[in-house]
Amino acid sequence: MSIRMYDIIKKKRDGKELTKEEIDFFVQGYTNNRIPDYQAASLLMAIYFNKMNKRETLDLTKAMINSGETVDLSQINGIKVDKHSTGGVGDKTTIALGPMVAACGVPFVKMSGRGLGHTGGTLDKLESIKDFKVELSKEDFFNISNEINIALCSQTANITPADKKLYSLRDVTATVENISLIASSIMSKKLAIGSDAIILDVKVGSGAFMKDLDSAILLAEEMVEIGIGFGRETIALITNMDEPLGYAIGNGLEIKEAVETLKGKGPKDFYELCLSLGSKLLVLAKKSSNEKEAREMLIEVVETGSAYEKLLELVEYQHGDIRYIENTELLPKAEYILEVKSDDEGYIKSMNAEEIGKCALILGAGRETKESEIDLSAGIVLNKKVDEKVSNGDVLAYIHGNDKEKVEEVKEMLRDIIKIGKKNEMSKKLIYGEVTKEKTKLY
Repeated sequence: MSIRMYDIIKKKRDGKELTKEEIDFFVQGYTNNRIPDYQAASLLMAIYFNKMNKRETLDLTKAMINSGETVDLSQINGIKVDKHSTGGVGDKTTIALGPMVAACGVPFVKMSGRGLGHTGGTLDKLESIKDFKVELSKEDFFNISNEINIALCSQTANITPADKKLYSLRDVTATVENISLIASSIMSKKLAIGSDAIILDVKVGSGAFMKDLDSAILLAEEMVEIGIGFGRETIALITNMDEPLGYAIGNGLEIKEAVETLKGKGPKDFYELCLSLGSKLLVLAKKSSNEKEAREMLIEVVETGSAYEKLLELVEYQHGDIRYIENTELLPKAEYILEVKSDDEGYIKSMNAEEIGKCALILGAGRETKESEIDLSAGIVLNKKVDEKVSNGDVLAYIHGNDKEKVEEVKEMLRDIIKIGKKNEMSKKLIYGEVTKEKTKLY
């Protein structure tokens, strides 16, 4: 009996389980333009309301992986590790974490996409470094990884084409926020590239996709289950995105902060996150038998300068100008740098990360659409974080921009976003918990 798209939509509309064959039929047909948008949108809406079980979600992920090419990393020596963040504000983790892990002798190989939203993605940030080449042939990618244990490049165009097409449709049909659809979208891209172990940084809070802890835990569990179901070592950490990570938001500014961190002078929260993610990666890669020892290894490569040297190597091997790392004052600079001063005293109660992200977007640090040009010099550098004491006249943040009107507009916005008052009774958490194949553990 032949499969019909009408029957698949009806079945899911009625809350029934789809077979692997039906899911494959839909993904292949939609990717190859045999199924029209209106039918695909109907099925996505039915999935949105009636959900998918774990088996359906794994089959959807596999179908999306099989819609394009996969990258076999077996030519790269050692146990290869990768990290994925669900996205946040000021999230420059890969740029510091990658060199730290690689300096410990573990291959950190990553293919990234571009950023869409308040700031650029890892690739956009790296392009703040003059001549840095993110487009690499597979051969170069393998060779660089084997030579220096790290390579960061753009995904080939034909990885998970089904995901690109489906995401565009979900975006305009209000079907983005479904755990199965989010998890399969993220994991299909990760699993198409054959790393041996993956750590997921699942953000929760005002600046994250998942606003509350319960939904972040559900997403983390779903993604870990998909990774394990695909035969990959997978762990997730659930981390705080109620305020930006570190102080810098914006492409060139974040590169500068990552460099400072590798020199041992970075923000406490950002360095701590790199140590937490990195220690788990070293254990997954069998470089260390426990996280305490792994953490000490990471601290040592920062303190001895070998993690910083690894970043220099990465930039050099990918044709970038290392002077931009040696002297971060060479990175793209904005014409206007404006101080935002406090007219109150007390403690920073909150600073909504999403709203700060929107400010960075107004300044040009991110993309409104895929076609938008990014201003690599624009962004915001915070001077205070949540729970810190503030006096009248203290600088709360610096705004970097090239459009005077927009800089002034953001200055007024930040005054409202950064809330000052009495000290918070509960101290903030950086990491809420972890999800492994065995259990979910909240800290």
